[in-house]
Amino acid sequence: MSAVAAEAGVATGTAYTHYASKDELVLAAYVETKSELSAASTADLGDAGDAAERFRAIWLAAYRHLAANQEHALFLLQVDCSPYRAAAHEAATAGEEDGLLREAASSGIAERLLPLPLEVVYELGLGPAVRLAATGQRLTADELTTVADACWRAISRPGT
Repeated sequence: MSAVAAEAGVATGTAYTHYASKDELVLAAYVETKSELSAASTADLGDAGDAAERFRAIWLAAYRHLAANQEHALFLLQVDCSPYRAAAHEAATAGEEDGLLREAASSGIAERLLPLPLEVVYELGLGPAVRLAATGQRLTADELTTVADACWRAISRPGT
């Protein structure tokens, strides 16, 4: 907490005014990061085509957002590989409506998804975008589209 307070330019006690513990701060940062990712991923969807096309648009927007904000991708991976994982995922899907979850539940996508736990859908669907952005690996537009389409095939029923 002292490092966070120093970075923010406030006293450590001030940081504790907003967050009772480091755990609360990490969860709040995770929820904010996921919320920004959700908003960026779904902002320009409009009435974009069928489920596969919508997924591709979401995936590519998620990758672009995270590639432009690599520290966000690194943070998401760090939390996902930490003891905070379960609490962070629960906090991120509670409260305000998540645009990614809303999109997954509508627009013809839900009925095309394989019956997998939500966490598996995320890992196979958007996880590769997070990891590619976190590593700084840059792919061509065609390569990114190929990866997005492969992710869709991994989570959707055959023939969709």
